[in-house]
Amino acid sequence: MNKDQVKGRMTEAKGKAKELAGKLTGKTSTEIKGKAEKVAGRTQAGYGDAKEDMKKAPR
Repeated sequence: MNKDQVKGRMTEAKGKAKELAGKLTGKTSTEIKGKAEKVAGRTQAGYGDAKEDMKKAPR
C-alpha cells in the first residue's frame, strides 16, 4: 500500500462522515462538502491503486 491509497481512503471516510452529519443535522452545505470530499478521496485512492498496479506489472 502506498501513501496515496492510505490518504485517499482516509479522505473518503472523512467525507462519508461529513455527508452523514449533514444529513442528520439537515445542513445541505455540510452534506455537499462531504460528498465532494468522498469523491476526492476515492479519486486519490484510485490513483494509488493504479500506481501499485504499475509496480506489479511485468516489464
